[in-house]
Amino acid sequence: MSVKFIYPEFEVIRNENRCIACRVCERQCANEVHSYDEEHKIMKCDESKCVNCQRCVSLCPTRALKIVKSDCTLRENANWSNDTIKEIYKQANSGGVLLSSMGNPKPLPVYWDNILINASQVTNPSIDPLREPMETRVYLGKKPRTVSRTEDGKLDCKLPPQLELSMPVIFSAMSYGSISYNAHKSLALAATELGILYNTGEGGLHEDFYCYGENTIVQVASGRFGVHEGYLNAGAAIEIKMGQGAKPGIGGHLPSTKIVGDISRTRMIPEGSDAISPAPHHDIYSIEDLRQLVFSLKEATEYKKPVIVKVAAVHNIAAIASGIARSGADIIAIDGFRGGTGAAPTRIRDNVGIPIELALACVDQRLRDEGIRSNVSLVVGGSIRSAADVVKAVAFGADACYVATAALLALGCHLCRTCQSGKCNWGIATQRPELVKRLNPETGSERLIHLMTAWKHEIKELMGGMGINSIEALRGNRLMLRGIGLTEKELEILGISHAGE
Repeated sequence: MSVKFIYPEFEVIRNENRCIACRVCERQCANEVHSYDEEHKIMKCDESKCVNCQRCVSLCPTRALKIVKSDCTLRENANWSNDTIKEIYKQANSGGVLLSSMGNPKPLPVYWDNILINASQVTNPSIDPLREPMETRVYLGKKPRTVSRTEDGKLDCKLPPQLELSMPVIFSAMSYGSISYNAHKSLALAATELGILYNTGEGGLHEDFYCYGENTIVQVASGRFGVHEGYLNAGAAIEIKMGQGAKPGIGGHLPSTKIVGDISRTRMIPEGSDAISPAPHHDIYSIEDLRQLVFSLKEATEYKKPVIVKVAAVHNIAAIASGIARSGADIIAIDGFRGGTGAAPTRIRDNVGIPIELALACVDQRLRDEGIRSNVSLVVGGSIRSAADVVKAVAFGADACYVATAALLALGCHLCRTCQSGKCNWGIATQRPELVKRLNPETGSERLIHLMTAWKHEIKELMGGMGINSIEALRGNRLMLRGIGLTEKELEILGISHAGE
């Protein structure tokens, strides 16, 4: 059976009484779903191409359109779902590996939603953030284990390089090439205004964005795309990407069709060539090798910038983090299995890795047990969706959270999960000039600033309700968390009590 005989996933419903054949939908759809029938003077559509990005629905001046999920399914059962059958048809038709975008969509546990936050009442009064100071600033980097003094008896306040954030949030790694110039500029502008950081991803840093260096994390991935001395010194920190949550254990791939113009120059590879990142760094096969790269990067930047090591959340993440903490790295970034991506093999995305909540809890506890928690800061990502998720992550031991999909949603992303096609109708995951211009960087940055400002207010409100007035007092304070609907083993790994205890 050919894929073309699979009934479309979505149906385009057009109200003919409202449609004025203005052809806005035709002009706005990069997937060529809509077309105009000159003979009959009506709009037609090819629903097999629809990805439900909602662009046509949003811009239809007469609200004549809506898109609904088709209720026509194959004959499925408990073992063979409609999606599973369709995937087999696709692979039988193409012989190729299935690719998917964004995070894992399977109905697996979201532990954030099974964790409740404690609140103060009589004996430990709550704090009103409108009337009392609340400290949301955090500093990422190595911290001294003990208080020390200089020879004249004064406190020794000298610290290794630190990153200062106005709130415990960083815009996560999304490379130039996987997302557009305008999307990158939106992130850079917003990070600068908010006093936080954004991450370049593995595609290098466009020359126009060097001016945002104080709010930029530059990434060194296995392909070393765009990496040179000026790039390393341009950012506030350097991140060695060993893995990411959506595809642990494999590398990256940006198709040749996206390696054009400034992307080619920024990545320092020829136009029209595939940008393939190997699965491993070919100079890292042990913690000792990792340590050598960490100190090579420190040497290249005169020991002025903290070095981050980013890894995916996997079953032995606690042991891995313990090794990284001894490698000389200043910050460990851990990405959970629900982390988003521009493109990943579907089987990897949906079946490899573990939830960030469990990974964070066991890493924080392991580092504390070994007495090396102050060696590193912890940054976690993998579907951080709200201020409540941030607060819970900090209470589990995180110093800050990586946010990516939520940031893209703020820019207009509709989670149509076709980033790999390069036809993003909202100007985000595309390099087509006519689509890129649909995202205005100033408007995009304003929306990101609004989102983070709202989160910051909510973080203060949540902390105030707990009777806590600083992120530092919240970090690792698991007594403020309670589980509900979780097994004894899950509660044990998370290190929290059940609600009611």
